[in-house]
Amino acid sequence: MSNATRTSTAAVVESFFARFGAGDVPGLVDLFADTFDFVVNGTPDIPWSGRRSTPAELPDFFGSFGRVLGPAQEYEITATVVDGENAVVLGHNKFEVLATGKSFTNHFALHIAVRDGKITTYHMYEDTHAIDAAFAG
Repeated sequence: MSNATRTSTAAVVESFFARFGAGDVPGLVDLFADTFDFVVNGTPDIPWSGRRSTPAELPDFFGSFGRVLGPAQEYEITATVVDGENAVVLGHNKFEVLATGKSFTNHFALHIAVRDGKITTYHMYEDTHAIDAAFAG
């Protein structure tokens, strides 16, 4: 693994979270390759769950958070591990579901792979039980 690969992967991950925090959807979409493997598991009640593979699918995904959740009550990245093209980000957050008024605390792990400066893999592992319970009316 070259230092350039590690730097590129780390830089893309850092840019991803900066753009996510700023609500910069076009900027987020620009970080992804033309095709990618994108998986967020969850029930149909969780609006952002599902598979995606093209940039055209991402604005709805990233926009869904602001439509269904209140502002983050907590959001912390606790660790980022980079190994070549792969990065794993650990953290937790807390949000209120606007439709139910219920809050959930979510511990997550996000696997991102970067090739040629673009995200090619995005696999989110999160507490779908807690999230689903907050969406239940």
